Amino acid sequence: MAEIKLEITNKVGLHARPAALLVQTANKFKSVITAINGDTSVNAKSILNVLALGADKGSILTIKAEGEDADQAIQAFKELHANNFGEKE
Repeated sequence: MAEIKLEITNKVGLHARPAALLVQTANKFKSVITAINGDTSVNAKSILNVLALGADKGSILTIKAEGEDADQAIQAFKELHANNFGEKE
């Protein structure tokens, strides 16, 4: 299992557009990918689940990947975070 912790830095948190990018990234991989915010853990391949995390600015999102391409998935999430989930601010 591979894991990464990402701080949400977008002004409005993980709203629809960045959440959709997270889900699209998760769906590129065969691994089981879980997103965790606080005590809430969800399937990262579901937009409704990811939105339900309620990840506001400053939240620490943990992404866990388990499967044959887990390391590649975590690398993709690192890149997504480095690009601020496609947000300018």
